[in-house]
Amino acid sequence: MADRSLRGIRIGAQSLQSEEGVVFHERAQHIYSCTSCGRDTTLTFAAEAEVPQTWECRTCGAEALLRIGDKTASVDHSDDKAPRTHWDMLLERRTIPELEELLEERLAYIRARRGAGEDVTKESADRMTA
Repeated sequence: MADRSLRGIRIGAQSLQSEEGVVFHERAQHIYSCTSCGRDTTLTFAAEAEVPQTWECRTCGAEALLRIGDKTASVDHSDDKAPRTHWDMLLERRTIPELEELLEERLAYIRARRGAGEDVTKESADRMTA
């Protein structure tokens, strides 16, 4: 019986809801111009929504700026912080002379092991599993 009640309906192909009584919010379209490739992207936002000054270009991934009239918005990047690298974080913990000393110690250890004919990779693997 259940298979007969759904017969003729394309499940998932169309919605069974109607748009009766639905009130849509006012919308506004804003244009973003890419600083790299020069393409324009038009996006639709709710009229009362706060519109961002920048958007990622769909084509090249560069920064696209909001166009107001014939001019594009200017964005101040002076407060942006550069991401910290592993090297930056290492330099927060150690000085260059300390790092050079550690490097020399490690190189001396590896050279001594190679001179003795021991397999460096085997001991490293043993140390990791222990």
